[in-house]
Amino acid sequence: MGTDVLSLRMDHELLERLRHHAAQRGMSVQDYVVRTLMRDDFDQRFRTAVEETEKFYGVT
Repeated sequence: MGTDVLSLRMDHELLERLRHHAAQRGMSVQDYVVRTLMRDDFDQRFRTAVEETEKFYGVT
């Protein structure tokens, strides 16, 4: 799987918070942001799968 580049512009306060959270986990800011985005993407896909399953079984 290849990689692409995403460039972000954010304020200093947000970047410092990200640095702090990443440092607590022994990660770089880049790794922390990517991991967070991956987790959020999984959460959304999982939630959609649960909703579709509930519709299929008539739970909702």
